[in-house]
Amino acid sequence: MPKKKGPGRAHRNGLTIQQFTKMFPDDEAAELFFEKQRWPEGRFCPDCGSKNTVLAKQRSMPYFCNACRSFFSVRKGTVMQSSKLGYFAWLYAAYQMMTGLKGTSSMKIHRDLGISQKAAWHLMHRLREAFENGYDELLPGPVEVDETFIGGKFANKPKKVRAAMYSGSGGRGPLDNKEIVVGIKSRRTGEVRAENVGQSKGEALRDMVHRNVQPGAQVFTDQLGDYRPLRYQGFRHESVNHSRGEYVKPDGYVHTNSIESFWSLLKRGYHGTFHHFSPKHTQRYVTEFAKRQSIREMGTLDQLKWLAGAMVGKRLRYADLTA
Repeated sequence: MPKKKGPGRAHRNGLTIQQFTKMFPDDEAAELFFEKQRWPEGRFCPDCGSKNTVLAKQRSMPYFCNACRSFFSVRKGTVMQSSKLGYFAWLYAAYQMMTGLKGTSSMKIHRDLGISQKAAWHLMHRLREAFENGYDELLPGPVEVDETFIGGKFANKPKKVRAAMYSGSGGRGPLDNKEIVVGIKSRRTGEVRAENVGQSKGEALRDMVHRNVQPGAQVFTDQLGDYRPLRYQGFRHESVNHSRGEYVKPDGYVHTNSIESFWSLLKRGYHGTFHHFSPKHTQRYVTEFAKRQSIREMGTLDQLKWLAGAMVGKRLRYADLTA
């Protein structure tokens, strides 16, 4: 690995905007990129899997399958299906999503590509849909677990609204009506997983650990009592007490600083880029940030290749997104 010469991930293979536009100057070059990622061993029909395909004369569906007698393109069976946007627009939006560590707003894509904000918003959410690829393996320990609250700033709310948050049973003041997001980071692999659990805690936090962490792993959390049962449920649980000013144990090993750094990045995206996550779509944004953090060591071109592959088998219609 090359010697690190700067802050952040300066040692990884990046891709400047000049390099990107030179590599992918038009729709044709971008289309070829998507085809190479989807069909590295040769083109096949998305419907029946047959390799008995030929070129067709129509531009929107340039290939024809002799086996099932259907036309298709590289878009078929991916989040790009039925999209009228060019391949360059898709690849450029993917590039911005991968290189924008604090997120990329639909307004920026709207301005950069000259498309409507509505189309840009749908485009970015369809790319986020590709990030939802599930998890096959449990995270190895040690892991850091923490939770954060997503919502508008308490100070910005009207006085009557702030007063109402403290009134009634179960009012949480500044935390009232905020979404709780639980995050886990494996120190061994660097992978981050995060999940919106709504406004529930307790069992929801522990369930997140059970579903994502290997049994017997070391689990580091803060002093929140909801995590304490983990030590009796097959995990080696240790905690730091933030309320007493303890952020790192004397051994320098027990802390939650890494996952809290991830929250810091997510909050910068929330307040500085998007300004608001609706509860309905919070998980999509959280998944985007978590997956981007998990593959951050990869070069930008490799990240784009990963995302192109993850688009296959996904679909997100605008009507489903807004229903």
